[in-house]
Amino acid sequence: MTASDKLFFWLFQSQPDRILQLLPDLPADAGGYRFVAPVFKALEHRPDGMFLAAQQGSDLPALVLEAQMQADPEFLLRLYAESGRFLLQEKTIRRWQVVVLCPLRCMAFGDPEPVAEFLEHRVRWLELQPALADLNAPPLLRTLALLLEKEERLPLTTAQIRSTVAGTGLESQIADATAAILMARFTSRPIPEICAMGGITLEDFTQSVAYREIFGLGEEQGLKTGELEITLRLLQRRCGGLTPSQEARIRALPLPQLEALAEALLDFKGADDLEAWLATS
Repeated sequence: MTASDKLFFWLFQSQPDRILQLLPDLPADAGGYRFVAPVFKALEHRPDGMFLAAQQGSDLPALVLEAQMQADPEFLLRLYAESGRFLLQEKTIRRWQVVVLCPLRCMAFGDPEPVAEFLEHRVRWLELQPALADLNAPPLLRTLALLLEKEERLPLTTAQIRSTVAGTGLESQIADATAAILMARFTSRPIPEICAMGGITLEDFTQSVAYREIFGLGEEQGLKTGELEITLRLLQRRCGGLTPSQEARIRALPLPQLEALAEALLDFKGADDLEAWLATS
């Protein structure tokens, strides 16, 4: 599991209406969305996120978010199957779409023919690679595409994005998103170096929401809640369903140990690895 899952969760959990910047055909003033990360029963599948209309009876469709940054020959079939589970669990939803964030939709995601109708009518593709060169792409999409930009081009690309939103209400949002993305990509780099890549002053960087939450300078309990949510979600994917005892022990972990678990689970192969980690922590 890549760090991009955690990044997208943070980006949209903090400001769900960011999704409206990426889907311009949806009305930006229609009441917006709230962002959740539900667990689907049976196989305990968690999508990368779900946007639900904030108002009952809204005409806005429910949006299921999937971020797929690597080739996977079973992805299209899995996306189709998981969408069915979504409808089975959320029986009151009538209007819905699936939003896929990926480098390119033509990646090796599997044979589209068996699910062609589903792909044509239900799936919205947000491709990051083309957005890097498209000056007319939504600024947030171009910012997300920084995940793929060559390191030597980052200062130029971030400068172009900043100039697009300068003096608008999106300026601080894009600065925060840029900081989060660069921190996710270059976790071991010094902060001044990250600032230079993004064209962000050190003062603005350390005052950003991304810095406070990712580096723990905000309210610790709020950070732990977000860390706990994403860690449980990743453990479900790595280890399958957690026992009540395991989940209780994980919820009781202090923040430093929770962060250590979030790193360790990337090497887990199954439930035995989780149990062994918990036994020594």
